[in-house]
Amino acid sequence: MSQQPAYKRILLKLSGEALMGEQDFGISPEVTAFLAREVQSVVDIGVQVALVVGGGNIFRGEGLARAGMDRVTGDQMGMLATVINALALQDAIERIGGMQARVQSAIRINEVCEDFIRRKAMRHLEKGRVVVFAAGTGNPFFTTDSAASLRAIEIEAELMLKATKVDGIYSADPKKDPSAVRYQEISYDEALGKRLGVMDQTAMVLCRDHGMRLCVYDMSREGALRRIVTGETGIGTWVNR
Repeated sequence: MSQQPAYKRILLKLSGEALMGEQDFGISPEVTAFLAREVQSVVDIGVQVALVVGGGNIFRGEGLARAGMDRVTGDQMGMLATVINALALQDAIERIGGMQARVQSAIRINEVCEDFIRRKAMRHLEKGRVVVFAAGTGNPFFTTDSAASLRAIEIEAELMLKATKVDGIYSADPKKDPSAVRYQEISYDEALGKRLGVMDQTAMVLCRDHGMRLCVYDMSREGALRRIVTGETGIGTWVNR
């Protein structure tokens, strides 16, 4: 395996559900430890890593909004859930030893973490620290996918990765349709036109319009992240302009 990174700075998007592992709710210490080791494997070869994490393992504002809760209130509660997840990832990353992490929130919660400041985030990355972005964009009605796309563009990442439970983007849900075909590469326009559900449309249009490459891959495959950032092909699905 090549030891030379193909990308200097990346942003990794994690769903809140990814942190549950085999649990029905909450955060699995085994999963956060695994993710921390995966991050360490690329930091060790000089890659600057930022993370965006969702909050669906704790709270989903959209679901409660459908049940009658005010959508803005629900989304604000969801933002707070992402802060909890971000702190858990920060702890797991620093527990390994040899790495430092900083959580930056889009909503002010100064006793717990830093505010999101673009220049400060980029400085942390340049110093080799992992930056975990929390609270989405800080606005209701926007998903953490949109937040990930926005932050990737803002910090001038060379690649955005979306970690999922499947090994790429399929023509249909492979769990429901055994004839579903995995794409090795696809354009943003094609993914949008076919409504493949890679990310929400706002996130995809942001990436497309700013030339941000996206790789969707199976986060459970040990070593996959390092293989991707060192330029190995055939892993996951690549979405290009």
